[in-house]
Amino acid sequence: MSGATSKDKNTIKTSLRTDLIGAIDNDLLSVRVTPKASRNAVQVQEGQVRVYVTCVPEDGKATKEVIKLLAKALGVSKSDVSLLRGAIARDKQFKISGL
Repeated sequence: MSGATSKDKNTIKTSLRTDLIGAIDNDLLSVRVTPKASRNAVQVQEGQVRVYVTCVPEDGKATKEVIKLLAKALGVSKSDVSLLRGAIARDKQFKISGL
């Protein structure tokens, strides 16, 4: 059987959550979004948060997907993640509450 075990996946999720919380400054999280990616993913590289979404950047679809992914990665509800800046830009800033 190939693939990561359940324990490995939990460790990765915990590590990602810790990295994301570390990137939050005064309840603000800056994110670089890549729409039309091959898969949905949240990554933290050298303190920079990057979110990859498969949907197209029209009518706020990509932003809604980013909110969903960030909320899941942080372990908060979607209503705890709100967009402050960058509605139509790749660089976005979110206010995170509920941590």
